Amino acid sequence: MSVLRCVDPGPLATVQDRGRIGWQRFGVSVAGAMDPVGLALANLLVGNPPDAAAVEVTLSGGVWEVEADSARLAFAGADIASSIDGRPAASHRAHTLKRGQRLTIGALVGSARGYLSVAGGFRLVPVLGSISTHLRSKIGGADGGPLRSGQELPLVRDTAPSDADLAFDASLLPSPPPRYRAIPGPQDDAFTREGIETLFAAVYTVTTEADRMGMRLAGPKIAHAGGYNIISDGIAPGSIQVPGAGLPIVLFADRQTTGGYPKIATVVSADLGFLARCRPGDQIRFERTDLAGAARLRKDLADRLARLAASLFPARLPAALDSATLLAHNLVDGVTDGLAPP
Repeated sequence: MSVLRCVDPGPLATVQDRGRIGWQRFGVSVAGAMDPVGLALANLLVGNPPDAAAVEVTLSGGVWEVEADSARLAFAGADIASSIDGRPAASHRAHTLKRGQRLTIGALVGSARGYLSVAGGFRLVPVLGSISTHLRSKIGGADGGPLRSGQELPLVRDTAPSDADLAFDASLLPSPPPRYRAIPGPQDDAFTREGIETLFAAVYTVTTEADRMGMRLAGPKIAHAGGYNIISDGIAPGSIQVPGAGLPIVLFADRQTTGGYPKIATVVSADLGFLARCRPGDQIRFERTDLAGAARLRKDLADRLARLAASLFPARLPAALDSATLLAHNLVDGVTDGLAPP
């Protein structure tokens, strides 16, 4: 059996796809990738569907060993320094590894999370239509929990595709917005006008109480208009819940299906994955939008990802780089004397 072996998972690594869609009404959390853009990019590089399962890593990417004839791997969602068998590996591209080779992914830069995909995906049994890991209920993934050192993920393919590894131009990557857009509601009437203005005017700091379920923010308190309890209702991805303490909590992939605190606003889907990249200590701000604005942002992001997918090109440099490899390639073109034109 061909497998990808987890030598070192880093602080937290789980298997995630798009999640369990359609089961929330039965009390089943959706789970799935915290950053769908990062998931899509990693999958595009290896030729998978954009919502295929990948390994979601946190803060550091860990070490992964191929136990197959060959396997094509790609990482996306954060800037990294990576290596293959100790030799530096280029970023923003796929890498085909042979049996026994190891991909080491260092600390993540600019994001708390990233995604490691493999061509063909993982041969895991779906639970309610998904192989996403939901940590609290212990379902999905390899055994319902975070990946452990020595754990093996069975692969669908025994060998990598025969065509060239793909790469993309990093300058085309979508970037986080300066402010995270949110639609007021569904319970914005549970807050004073000043409370709502506080949400959209204040600077908030991501606390250490941030995980796959939610992100607690520190900053100015938001004033309720009355009590802070409501009849429990459904919670959408990106809901900003405000308990009695007055500090907002943004709810993410592993959120509970219903909740009894009022939700002052909902972060739009186009921005939610970028917000999930934030680390403790990062400062964020919100900006008010409406449903039409959210739809435009979603379409703009989809169009940008489609253009990036169309721009993929065969990687010209080998997966692992060293000085001998670099000297063997013509990396400079259009040399001039440095003088301004007449």
